[in-house]
Amino acid sequence: MANFFELYKSQIIYALVVIGSVFLLQLLTNFLYKWFLKQERKKYPAEKPRAMNWIKRILRVLWIVLGFIALSFLFVNEDKYAALQHNFQLILYIGIVAVVTIVGAASTNIWFRASIQRKIKNFEDPTSFKFLRYMAVIAIYITGTLFVLLAFPSLEGIAKTALGGAGVIALIAGVASQEALSNLVGGVFIISFKPFKIGDVIKVTDAMVGTVVDITLRHTVIRNFENKMIVIPNAIINKEKLINYDLGEMKICERIEIGISYDSNIDLAKKIIKEECEKHPLILDNRSEIDVLNKLPVVRVSLTSLNDSSVTLRAWVWARNFSNAFDMRCDLLESIKKRFDSEGIEIPFPYRTVVMKKDKENEQKQNGETAYDQKRNQ
Repeated sequence: MANFFELYKSQIIYALVVIGSVFLLQLLTNFLYKWFLKQERKKYPAEKPRAMNWIKRILRVLWIVLGFIALSFLFVNEDKYAALQHNFQLILYIGIVAVVTIVGAASTNIWFRASIQRKIKNFEDPTSFKFLRYMAVIAIYITGTLFVLLAFPSLEGIAKTALGGAGVIALIAGVASQEALSNLVGGVFIISFKPFKIGDVIKVTDAMVGTVVDITLRHTVIRNFENKMIVIPNAIINKEKLINYDLGEMKICERIEIGISYDSNIDLAKKIIKEECEKHPLILDNRSEIDVLNKLPVVRVSLTSLNDSSVTLRAWVWARNFSNAFDMRCDLLESIKKRFDSEGIEIPFPYRTVVMKKDKENEQKQNGETAYDQKRNQ
């Protein structure tokens, strides 16, 4: 045994140094992870430590793999030392690039989030920052991937071309699909020309109405009034004709339309609608000074159409914003209906006459017998 240790003394010391180094690096990784995690929670308590967890896992695996490669020098011939050394440097390079990329992306993401929260607190528009956050994070990951490709000779030319500048756009255009590119371009147009921003209430179709909560590289997210998220690709929403209730003036003219029967008193119905609208607490007096001097009514009520079985009355009522207009419309329809019922104004509804098959057969039989009797009497 003494001769064995004496013979392989340098190799044993080398192996112990490698194993000890791996063990110390693991301890150092755990210590730094806990320290950085503590600092991050102090500074950003609402952030989840996902990036820190990934860095910890990558470093722990990296030290183990490098340790195995270092120990492999003891069991291979000297002519393979160059290959092992190349593999050691390659894995170390990839590990460092991966860690730097994740740290850069996480730091950028946290900075943008903090800036967005600051803008929201100051009642500023955070739309551009939200969109730029996605672009910056993706750009960092793409750059990190290209630096990893530089380590492989067969892919080095592609990586250098892409890192050269315009090659990045050519690479993305070559790899990405036409739909993905159209969504990206649509997102850039939305951010540049600002047809809407985060927090605006928009209407794309009758089924897609809500508040814009996020604009990403691919899609726009709308929260509707049922608290459901609607995800619309940027290429689609960029082509649609939409209504932005928060663009420019926020006040809205809500049209209250109700049909009454031809037998009902039109003047009384118009008076009821006008009174119910004017006494609603959410109504906005949109008259100009000249209109007030001319004693024009706050709410205009007119007969707009003569239908087959009803007369349509319309009231133009103003509200401060879309939310108030919606609530006011619901309240007015209910209160006007109750007033109509109490004062004898009829809201017509379709009538249907149902004829049972059995009754029809009996009627035809009776008609036949009557005709036969009349003919017989003649």
